[in-house]
Amino acid sequence: MMKTEELKPVTEWDKVFPRSEEVDHKKVTFVNHFGITLAADMYIPKNAEGRLPAIAVSGPFGACKEQSSGLYAQQMAVRGFLTIAFDPSFTGESGGCPRDMNSPDINVEDFQAAVDFLSVQDNVDPEKISILGICGWGGMALQTACIDTRIKVTVTSTMYDMSRVTGNGYFDSEDSDEARFNARTAINNQRTEDYRNGSYKKAGGVIDPLPEDAPYFVKDYYAYYKTPRGFHPRSLNSNSGWNVTASTSLLNTRLFRYAGEIRSAVLMIHGDKAHSCYFSKDAYEDMIRDSKYKDNKELLIIPGASHTDLYDQTDIIPFDKIGEFIRANI
Repeated sequence: MMKTEELKPVTEWDKVFPRSEEVDHKKVTFVNHFGITLAADMYIPKNAEGRLPAIAVSGPFGACKEQSSGLYAQQMAVRGFLTIAFDPSFTGESGGCPRDMNSPDINVEDFQAAVDFLSVQDNVDPEKISILGICGWGGMALQTACIDTRIKVTVTSTMYDMSRVTGNGYFDSEDSDEARFNARTAINNQRTEDYRNGSYKKAGGVIDPLPEDAPYFVKDYYAYYKTPRGFHPRSLNSNSGWNVTASTSLLNTRLFRYAGEIRSAVLMIHGDKAHSCYFSKDAYEDMIRDSKYKDNKELLIIPGASHTDLYDQTDIIPFDKIGEFIRANI
């Protein structure tokens, strides 16, 4: 029998976005196959009856469910879906120790555990479950779609391929064995120091104070994570960030190896002004190249949108399109 770690999630509304009067909200928990208990916010359309189509939402990478993923979940509940926005293992209100770690294997399992949970809810149609990942969790969502055949639709928004950027650097500028060797050396030296010190060194969240010559996308991150627009005390990006050694597994992993075998529907959304747009464009092309299952795949590029515009700009995020795509494919 799976044992559930006792969590004490905050009961009052503490999101960075306003509460909708069109949905009911409550906290829920569920356990993954690694025995880690995850905390989630559930959003249910008011006066909903019967079994509803459901969506599990997470992301961005290093954020918490009180930020972008909660906004997406609430917006999709307004559109008739039962949704959950969950904190990944080791972060936010979810369990797991040590804190502030990540692993592509465990993070895929987190999405699968969310599907487990939704599949047995009395008010969910288990044949109509989708997942939605934002930023780095868009990559984890696509990776989950490679393995979990229960998922009918996968949506990625402003996706990061965390394995590619960790192993190759931004825009593949450090794609060499020498650069990777140096990264491996640094991270392994840090492991030794962490063990000696009995604690994990933090990488730091979004840089603060912001240098005047910071790249535009770093300024965009600052404008979201470090200001009242998106700051949250449980967000890694808003505060001290991941452990330095948290990227160990990502340095030795490549996501999407079997993306061309995904038979379920996939919608990938990105802004054409986003520094990260190449992740979605390349992953989409790799997914449909030589695939027998390309007819239910779509890449949607939003003109003029930056990476963080798709975190919270409700006049830019295509929520209606997401709902239409999911309903057409479940």
